[in-house]
Amino acid sequence: MRWSGGVPGLRWEGGRVSRLSYGQRLAFRAVGSRLCPGARGNPCPLAATVPARATGGQCPECARLDRAHSVAADTIADDPRPYRVYLAWFGPGMTKVGITAEERGDARLLEQGAVAFCWLGRGPLMAARRTEEVLRHALKVPDRIPYDRKRAVRHDLPAPDARRREIEELYGRATALAGWTETLERLEFRAYDHGEAFGLDGLPPLTGTVTELVDGGVVAGRLLAAAGPDLHLLDSEGRCLALDTRLVRGWALVNPGTETASVTVPVRSVDLDFQESLFPS
Repeated sequence: MRWSGGVPGLRWEGGRVSRLSYGQRLAFRAVGSRLCPGARGNPCPLAATVPARATGGQCPECARLDRAHSVAADTIADDPRPYRVYLAWFGPGMTKVGITAEERGDARLLEQGAVAFCWLGRGPLMAARRTEEVLRHALKVPDRIPYDRKRAVRHDLPAPDARRREIEELYGRATALAGWTETLERLEFRAYDHGEAFGLDGLPPLTGTVTELVDGGVVAGRLLAAAGPDLHLLDSEGRCLALDTRLVRGWALVNPGTETASVTVPVRSVDLDFQESLFPS
């Protein structure tokens, strides 16, 4: 799953992206085994299989390689780019503090499924990281919120004004705290809302979630909303189901009408010509 310009899309091996739009029908069949896609643009040297329910989608070796070059893991201290500290709101009483490279804009917030957010400050990486830790402990807010908790509240959210008020109150508490580093510039309050970008208005109650894909298994439905890595689909029985696209990573996907026995491409070598049939109008 990739967000670009506030629009969700599915990125295929090789980098090509199928943009998604709400109301369209989404249908695919998983084929073969789920294989590790590798790390940092390199294929997995072991061609390892990955457990169907693993949201990471990588084998342990490739996951460690990615983690070794991760800002989130505090393994990079000399990144010269400016960073921003933010407050991200996912539901009532569910706000986290985090940092992101300034050049990425709100991409990180879209990827996490933040319904609303505000910027707190900008500055060097380590200043942003230290301020994040100060705010996390002082405000008693986490730096991570599990996706299942975000998903559970997404179908019954308060109006945008209420979302703004909650995040503004926390912004006021954050900026009143001592302990901000001198090299971090504080930013004026402005609330941003992703409710429209995610398609959350009028989203029906969540019936269930897709927990894993299997060889030959079909996922089909009309796309109602997308938030973070999640797709919210209305199936043929009128149920609203959530699909965490992190579970799709590493599978070959084909048109559900294609006979599995006729598919000869390796799992990691997805045929890009299937894109158009996966997302018919």
